[in-house]
Amino acid sequence: MSGATLARYRWRVIPGFGITLGTTLLWLSLIVLIPLAALFLKTTELSLVRFVSIITSPRVVHALELSFGLSLAAAAVNLVFGFLVVWALVRYQFPGRRLLDAMVDIPFALPTAVAGIALTNLYSENGWLGQLLAPLGIQVAFTPLGIFVALVFVGLPFVVRTVQPVLEDLEAELEEVAATLGASRLTTIRRVIFPAILPALLTGFALAFARAVGEYGSVIFIAGNLPNVSEIAPLLIVIRLEEFRYADATAIAAVMLVASFLILLAINLLQRWSGRRGGGLS
Repeated sequence: MSGATLARYRWRVIPGFGITLGTTLLWLSLIVLIPLAALFLKTTELSLVRFVSIITSPRVVHALELSFGLSLAAAAVNLVFGFLVVWALVRYQFPGRRLLDAMVDIPFALPTAVAGIALTNLYSENGWLGQLLAPLGIQVAFTPLGIFVALVFVGLPFVVRTVQPVLEDLEAELEEVAATLGASRLTTIRRVIFPAILPALLTGFALAFARAVGEYGSVIFIAGNLPNVSEIAPLLIVIRLEEFRYADATAIAAVMLVASFLILLAINLLQRWSGRRGGGLS
């Protein structure tokens, strides 16, 4: 059998590939590609000078910096504490473990507006936690710190649920073998555990960041929404739409889309690199 014939035979091993691929591309185009193309097409109504003036205005720049900066910070915090939560849920048995495991999913099911109202009541100056922080000079509600708290709240489940199955599949015996071979705890974490879960950690980080950068409902209640202080980019887009400045809104949205895509692409490339490196080490 020639190489070309063998290649055609392998191509037909899985039946229905053509129609499956066509359906996938059609559905992806209708749901994702065409709406995004319409977004960029709307920005063409603006001249280059007008587009640059919109996205470089102090209010827009501050809103973008606030959204992306706090989203990255919240995703980084969730990366660390999400791993600790996963480690406790997977490696230890304790009373209430199943209840704690179920509570992790609350931000998934809770409407964002309800989460925002709950966090605002909790961290306001007369709230349960806010009244304890106020004497220390720490104000959470109606500040960028409140935005950070809300983004951490909504992003934690993404890290936990991404890393948890990977850590469950990682047999604890591997750690015991490393210990019997003389490896310290730090060496075991660095050479055995960390390479195995690093791709999952990066995926969880990317998902938490993607959720945070587009979060709206839970943020607007606790943020205060003060221009150049605690106004996030998604809220500014809504304001521009309410002012019927649709081209301005799409210009800001286009910048957010491109920036988010580049960040997620970088994380994806880092994830693939870590996966190949982990496979090589094994």
